[in-house]
Amino acid sequence: MSEDVRLVAWVRGRVQGVGFRWFTRAKALEIGGLSGFALNLGDGRVQVVAEGARHGCEGLLDWLQGDDTPGRVDGVTEIWDTPRGGYDGFAIR
Repeated sequence: MSEDVRLVAWVRGRVQGVGFRWFTRAKALEIGGLSGFALNLGDGRVQVVAEGARHGCEGLLDWLQGDDTPGRVDGVTEIWDTPRGGYDGFAIR
């Protein structure tokens, strides 16, 4: 049985105004079984919170760090935690 986890990632680069949150949500839905959100921050970063199976969250993180995202990702900082719940699907905030 897969362990459920919480991933919180802060994505730096040219990630606002390029559809980054929309594509992040689409990728989370494609992976399946993830809940959480993508949020533009005032400093130009995007915060991504995802909860679900570890392999699903790792897949989303791999995508965030990869070359297939819109805009330009200069770096991703992440932390792992235990799920808190309370999300209804994967939202754009």
